[in-house]
Amino acid sequence: MDSFNEKRKTKNEKCSTPREPRILIAGLGNLLLMDDGVGVHAVLELQKNPPEGAVVAEVGTAVLNALDLLEWADKVLAIDAMQAGGEPGTVYAFGTEDVEKGGIKASLHELNLISALSFLKRKAKPEIVIFGVEPDRIDYGLELTPAVAAALPELTAAARKQVQRWREK
Repeated sequence: MDSFNEKRKTKNEKCSTPREPRILIAGLGNLLLMDDGVGVHAVLELQKNPPEGAVVAEVGTAVLNALDLLEWADKVLAIDAMQAGGEPGTVYAFGTEDVEKGGIKASLHELNLISALSFLKRKAKPEIVIFGVEPDRIDYGLELTPAVAAALPELTAAARKQVQRWREK
């Protein structure tokens, strides 16, 4: 009898172990408008060697098309261009509460991301962190400007660190 109870206890302990968080890295922006596409460029770079435990997705400007991913995720790291008055290539990090309260001037993509959360079927919304990059030029073109392209290594390293922090909680 004791052996049965020990096995049952061990089985229940395994079931109550918290699972790894489902992490989404979403690249936002328009790849056709130079620095506005920095989020997409960042995820394309991350997809070459994805951070362990994260799904890396090119969302672009079609945030509503990513609802299934947002529904799945516990944690979302959104990467986008953001005009906040800093030097081109400056990397910013903030939460959705900063955008919702009006403390941060966000791009249209972040606002669309926050609006898209209202379409989720589940009650608990995912935790969202947004990394913004100050653009130098938003104009027709596929390439990032030199200042924003130079920020990509810092941006992708910061994304990897954020995923690691979430996984260690």
